[in-house]
Amino acid sequence: MFVMNEILLRRKNKIILKAGSAAEPDDCAIATVMKNVEALGYTFSQALTERLRTYDRDGLFSFYRELMPLLKGLVGADVVYHPMYPGFPDSVMKEDCARLYLNAIVHYWSGGLLYPYEEENERLPLFDVTKVRVLDLGTEQELQDVFTHLCQSKTALSQTDKEDLIWIFEHENPVLPEEIPLRENAALIGKLYLEHAPLIMADSLRRYFRTATDVLRLITAMSDGDVSLFENTRFRSFKRRERRILMALLQGCGSIEEDMLRYKNRWIRIGERLHPSEYSAAQFGKVIAAFHKLRNNIKVETFAGKVTRAIEARDEQAALSLLRERPGELARKLDHLLRNTENRTQVIEAFRETAERVSTPVLLQVREHFLNRNGGADIRVFFPKGNVARCHYIENTLPNIEKEYCDSIVGICENALISQYGQKAPLGRVYLSEEYKRYMIPFSQRSAGKALKAVTRGSRLPFSERTKAMRAFIWWTNVGEGAGRNVPGRVDIDLSAVLFDENWHYMEHVSYTHLRSQKYKACHSGDIVNGGPASGAGVSEFLDVDINSVVEYGARYLVYQVYNYTNQKFADLPNAKFGWMSREDVDSGEIYEPGTVEQRMDLATKSTVCVPVIFDCIKREMIWCDMNLSLNGCHDHCGGNNVESNLASVAAVCYSMVHIAKPNLYDLIDLHIRARGLRADDIESADIVFDPDSGITPYDTELFMAEYL
Repeated sequence: MFVMNEILLRRKNKIILKAGSAAEPDDCAIATVMKNVEALGYTFSQALTERLRTYDRDGLFSFYRELMPLLKGLVGADVVYHPMYPGFPDSVMKEDCARLYLNAIVHYWSGGLLYPYEEENERLPLFDVTKVRVLDLGTEQELQDVFTHLCQSKTALSQTDKEDLIWIFEHENPVLPEEIPLRENAALIGKLYLEHAPLIMADSLRRYFRTATDVLRLITAMSDGDVSLFENTRFRSFKRRERRILMALLQGCGSIEEDMLRYKNRWIRIGERLHPSEYSAAQFGKVIAAFHKLRNNIKVETFAGKVTRAIEARDEQAALSLLRERPGELARKLDHLLRNTENRTQVIEAFRETAERVSTPVLLQVREHFLNRNGGADIRVFFPKGNVARCHYIENTLPNIEKEYCDSIVGICENALISQYGQKAPLGRVYLSEEYKRYMIPFSQRSAGKALKAVTRGSRLPFSERTKAMRAFIWWTNVGEGAGRNVPGRVDIDLSAVLFDENWHYMEHVSYTHLRSQKYKACHSGDIVNGGPASGAGVSEFLDVDINSVVEYGARYLVYQVYNYTNQKFADLPNAKFGWMSREDVDSGEIYEPGTVEQRMDLATKSTVCVPVIFDCIKREMIWCDMNLSLNGCHDHCGGNNVESNLASVAAVCYSMVHIAKPNLYDLIDLHIRARGLRADDIESADIVFDPDSGITPYDTELFMAEYL
């Protein structure tokens, strides 16, 4: 039940709790449990409270002992936070600069084992008014629903999504859907089938694998590789049973030669594992012939080659005739075609004829692109495929396309989406909160980190007017059990913050090289260079920034960053967390107050630099980033992997995230209402509610990826 409830808690704020058999409710014990839960920022719904009233005192305390570790893990309270200066922030702000410097030098000389002595004074009680999250009663059917939605997602899953899907598959015997739209997910399900159902045959899997690339993803999944196919994979050897199933799946696909040519070198390596020549041509002739052509460089005519030749020859009729066969390709090439043709009406009509056969995620992205096509953006932003949370940007030199043509494309996309959504079940009366405009559609969660709240990159969440300061925190340990200067597994993670003005000009930073700023009322808790044993208590750093002081002195954007100075990738660390608290009074309460935690995430990316969040201090909103940076090569000259050596990259990535145009959840649900529902003016009169605080929330990402995209 522990893992099951951890999944539901993280995704739905719900727990499964069977009815007890107590003769009388123990309301005093329930109140005690609720009081302790509130300290972590949670409370119970009426339904959950009523269920708890069926438990005697022993049952309640058993429930409490299981629930508290789950809640503590979500908000990061499952570890102890040991900053360098226990009196932070007051003691750091008041300490003499020379003393701070000498304390740091002694700490460095000792390999991170010696800390400055500081008496830990009694802290005032927490004065902040905290907003609690409501825990509700869940069901095992909701766990099945999570599995179904993950399987039916039309966009890539995060690593956390995959782990949840695997656990439910292995422990709950869920019902598999007939269709798995995204081939990456099909590859994962196929792998699980082959591992857990030894008598399975190819016919049982065939409905999930229709092209050679689908089978390639399955082979990659079986080899624990990157199913997005962005990174190369070292393919393992396959058992005879597995080889026969894979050959049969390939034989059952349509034309495979062109598909295999796209990943020619990988298929040649796979051929060395499958040994296709060992099978009879009568049974697997198509597969054997395809491998023969790949190995011997025999020319294969491709669809992409035909389209490219037609475009280069300016034979628009031929190009459009080909692209009508693959509407998704036509949709992706619309901008290029409209910029390079004299007959734009012809291109638009071809798209109009085929739009309803384009997938809804592509239609939504094409719609958003042409809505903002002539917006005057000075850069174009691209997110590379694969499990890497990075973006690339180039100068926007594209010429404008006349507004009438852009409007036509937008209208075609909307009509096609309404037509496709109209085929789904009616929604009834729907309440849609304006706040949904702040949340981006989860098109791809592949590289999203495991967090308290599942938020899509680019989403803008408001923070309370009561919030005076943001207090970020990191916690980590070493890789190994040793702790000292020369320990190979020593880990030194650094928390930093940079302030930019509205034009993204650098103004100041706070980091281990600059512990405090009087001007901006910002303060770092002290640089710790040794995380301690992997199984130990760990260490932590905090960084406060006063929001009002940022605005008063002309800055706008506050960007938190995390650097691994010892250059291990975060994915290789056993323990590393980042989060932040919204604080009304930084001098009250403990340094770490779980009830004030707004977000907490595991640092587990294949990178040594992470930019988790941007705060727009003027609009008072958080812009979720969760991006990595590529090292720029100057670290040896700039003093290591730190904020000083990455300023230009940080500014560029953050500028891209703030200015990127992405479809939002409000527009998505509005299209569904237009297709199959009626708009309700208030929550009370609605059959379905879309609101950040009730009904279907923006954090139900697996639901949006499966049911509404």
